[in-house]
Amino acid sequence: MKLNTLKSKNLKSKKRLGRGIGSSRGKTCGRGHKGQKSRSGVAIKSFEGGQMPLYRRLPKRGFKSIKKDHNTALINLSKIQQIIDKQKNVVNYKINLENLKKLKLINNKYTKLKLLGDGEIKGKFDIEVNFISKSAKEKVEKLGGKITLTK
Repeated sequence: MKLNTLKSKNLKSKKRLGRGIGSSRGKTCGRGHKGQKSRSGVAIKSFEGGQMPLYRRLPKRGFKSIKKDHNTALINLSKIQQIIDKQKNVVNYKINLENLKKLKLINNKYTKLKLLGDGEIKGKFDIEVNFISKSAKEKVEKLGGKITLTK
C-alpha cells in the first residue's frame, strides 16, 4: 500500500473555471458579459448603484482627543460618604488613591484621582487627591476636612 494508490470515497473534483466550452464553465466562466464585475481585481465594497453610500449619508460624530486624560478616577462626595458609612476604619487613615485601590473601590488602571462635589458629607475627613472641583473643596473645608493636592 502506497500513498499514491490510496482512494478516497468522498473525493469530489472541483470545477475548473475557464477550461473550454465543454466544461460548462468555459469562455466567460459564469461571470456574464463585459462590465466591471467580469474583470479580475474587482472590489465594489460600499458601492450602492450610484446611490449615496450609507457611510456618507450618516453624519460625522465626535472625535478622540489626544489630550484627554483617560487614567483619572472620578469620585463624588456622596461615594466618599458611602465608603465612610460602610467602613468606619477608613476615617483613621487618609483617603487616597492607594487606599481606595486596596479596598477595591477603584480599578487598578487609574493613576490619578479627582474629587467631585456631587452629594453631601456629614463629617470631616482627610483626603489626598490630584484634582478637586470648587464645590467639593468648599464642602470639605466647610466641615473642617483637610485636602492635600498631589501631582
